[in-house]
Amino acid sequence: MGVTAVKRESYDNEKDRFDHGYVQIYTGNGKGKTTASIGLVMRALGAGLRVLFAQLVKGSRYSEINMLERISDLGGSVTFKQYGEGRFIVGEPSDSDKKAAKLGLEEIRTAMMSGKYDLVVLDEAIVAAKLGLISYDDLISLIDDRPGMVELVLTGRGASEELMERADLVTEMREIKHYYQKGVMARRGIES
Repeated sequence: MGVTAVKRESYDNEKDRFDHGYVQIYTGNGKGKTTASIGLVMRALGAGLRVLFAQLVKGSRYSEINMLERISDLGGSVTFKQYGEGRFIVGEPSDSDKKAAKLGLEEIRTAMMSGKYDLVVLDEAIVAAKLGLISYDDLISLIDDRPGMVELVLTGRGASEELMERADLVTEMREIKHYYQKGVMARRGIES
């Protein structure tokens, strides 16, 4: 059994890009929000779209970072950024946590408005709002100001009703059963 070479579609002309992007939210207490957004990134890259994948809150090295960097090194049109302090936030976020998130949001907004990206993913942006690093109003403003041809994806637990109202697609990941409950910790390549 061999591998069949597939000619990659490319969007060399602006007329080939979609003329209307939508807002997607992946939320809920179940596993898979980041994984779903990375699946969308893979599909977009396969279609020749330009992607910005930014993680708010997360600052640690997760396996998905390795793959996105490899794709970028191979000439894939993906930019990856992290705006977190590299630790879990327990209790009140520190001033440096808030500063990192605000800086990230400003940079993301500038990048989104630049016309350089077709798909912009803000991983854990909803968690950042829930923790008070940024506000839900910051995310709503980002949605409202988004250029119409940019697809915007926000992930994280705890999406507000107003945020979900603004979105065009909302998927809730619901935990039914999880092996964490049996003491299985995060495994490299599966959860981290």
